[in-house]
This record gives sequence, structure tokens and C-alpha cells, in this order.
Amino acid sequence: MRRGLVHVLAWSLATGAAVTLSWWGVHTVMAGTAYDPPRALPITAADATTQESKPLASSTKRPSPSPSRSASRTPSPKPRPSTPSPTPTPTASGQVKSYDTDGGRVVFDLGRTAATLVMATPDTGWSMQTWKTETWIRVEFTSGTNKVSVICTWHDGPPHVEVGNY
Repeated sequence: MRRGLVHVLAWSLATGAAVTLSWWGVHTVMAGTAYDPPRALPITAADATTQESKPLASSTKRPSPSPSRSASRTPSPKPRPSTPSPTPTPTASGQVKSYDTDGGRVVFDLGRTAATLVMATPDTGWSMQTWKTETWIRVEFTSGTNKVSVICTWHDGPPHVEVGNY
């Protein structure tokens, strides 16, 4: 009996030491790891006055409103339109246009001969999938049987965006 108790005590001490050493090693490695916060596009003064859509925010951290913006702009209770409303902003490569749909928001940088996807964010309750090729980009939002597709093509000329509800 005494011999069995000594074995159990030795096993417990060895297991405790191994767990402590493993935890300390993982904690040391993870504490030295730094993750960059997500980057967002800057909002220009023209965007702040022309966009009535929901505010942009990270899905993991909500920014607190600055005193100057919250005092000058009150939220509008009007519903979002079901048709896309592009908001152009000139950039070095083209124009950044935002398309608000029933399923979410898509932002493209439309150049003269090509386009790039800047951002795509699904609304609450919607999922999203993207496809990219050399001549088109497709973003599809899905919620149950509802589907909304935003397709940007540029194979026959300058980029052209189409939005469809299915």
C-alpha cells in the first residue's frame, strides 16, 4: 500500500512539473508574439457627408466615436436602400466605389483597365464568399435561400460592376 502511494505521489509531482514547464514555455512564446490591428481605409470629408450607410468598424473591436464627429453627425434612422449606391473617391490607381446591398457592403478600386477588391463585409446574419480571376471579381452574400452577388468585370473594357439579387 505504501509503495503504491509513493508511486502515485511521484507520478503526480512529475506530471505537475511537466505541465508547469509546458505552460511556461507556451506562455513565453505567445507573450512575445505581436499581431497588427486590422487596417481601414481613411474616410475623407466628402465620404462623411455623402454616405448615409452604417459606419465602418472592425468585427473584433468597435471604435469609440470622436467628440468632433459625434457632435457634428447624428445617426439617421432611415433604412438602407436595396439598390447599390456607389460612392466614388479618387485614388492614385482609379476610383474607390462602395456598393451597399441587402447582404453587405463591397468596395472596389476601379482603375482604367482593371479593378481590385478593397473590402467586402457581410451584414449580420449573412455569410460571404469571394472569387477572383484575371478579368473579374465576384462577391456573393448568402442568408438562407437569399443570395446577393456583386460582380466586377473588365475583360472587354474598363471595369463594370453589376449587383443582382437571387
